[in-house]
Amino acid sequence: MKEKEICYNIHVMLRESLEGLAIVPDGIFVDVTFGGGGHSRAILNALGPNGKLYSFDQDADAEANVPDDSRFTFVRSNFRYLYNFMRFHDEVGNVDGLLADLGVSSHHFDDKERGFSFRFEGKLDMRMNTRAGLTAEEVINTYTEAQLADVFYLYGELKQARRIASAIVKARENTPVTGIEDLLEIVKPFGGKDKEKKFLAQLFQALRIEVNQEMETLKEMLRQTLEVLKPGGRLVVITYHSLEDRLVKNFLKTGNFEGKVEQDFFGNVQTPFRMVHTKVITPSSEEIESNPRSRSAKLRIAELKTATENYRNLLFKSNLEAEKNGIKSRQIRYTTLLLIYIRRRSIKRRFCCKTYQNDCSGCFSRLFLHR
Repeated sequence: MKEKEICYNIHVMLRESLEGLAIVPDGIFVDVTFGGGGHSRAILNALGPNGKLYSFDQDADAEANVPDDSRFTFVRSNFRYLYNFMRFHDEVGNVDGLLADLGVSSHHFDDKERGFSFRFEGKLDMRMNTRAGLTAEEVINTYTEAQLADVFYLYGELKQARRIASAIVKARENTPVTGIEDLLEIVKPFGGKDKEKKFLAQLFQALRIEVNQEMETLKEMLRQTLEVLKPGGRLVVITYHSLEDRLVKNFLKTGNFEGKVEQDFFGNVQTPFRMVHTKVITPSSEEIESNPRSRSAKLRIAELKTATENYRNLLFKSNLEAEKNGIKSRQIRYTTLLLIYIRRRSIKRRFCCKTYQNDCSGCFSRLFLHR
């Protein structure tokens, strides 16, 4: 068993991930990418007897690595259903930290039966969940030329996407493309000798993302972290290519996937997260040397803002929603008008209870927010 676990996957930036989670002994944590269980075991080792860990994985092979620990709960599902399962376990809003290592396990790349790598001959499968879903073979043989071109361009960032798609469609008119070797023969003219491996890696990445709907799944999971994490809870994400890293970066910094910056009345960026590190974390040279597959990894750590940090947003919600939070409509209107007046007079200081640390003697909003 130990030999199989070691071969399954080499965990990336383990120390940095654990530090980012800021593990507390009695905390509740989630690992949405269990895989070989390296990160999960490290989290369990840091937890106390009353701590809890929930780990997600849709791959049947990953179940063989599940540890025998009463604090551990394995969820046999895609992490796009994070909220549903956390609600089932009555943990919504209670999670102290969530880890997502978005890389494909070495086990998948090295298993020729799964079809993830162009190094082996085999079927074009590429499904993370072999019990359901669309295969790469079906994508290659059923998608239209335009659909294939979009997949290769959007997910593989291949400049010759249309020509590659056209070549595949012409080839399958005579014989269906059923194996990896068949696909390699079709796309061989487009790779070039110098950059053949990079080209094939991009091509297979595009097919894998389409087969597993990785971008949409990632978006769904990230949105659900807003409900699952407790205020002050940590979100730790490891990405491996620019497409997923762009989504994660935009979401953590701006609160949306487009990277559109929205500001409040005071000019503060409206985002539910606070970045723990302003710069992205990358593997050390020693780790890259021992595990070359980690060279493209990027680690980002964010913390869900507390209710106090989101106080200003409350002033600009609808009257109905404000009343639900215990503040009368008239108070909201008066405070908003006062703040507009202050803004127009170019007074840059921020008058709020947070600024004066609950000392209302110097707080302008006390006139309307305190009885």
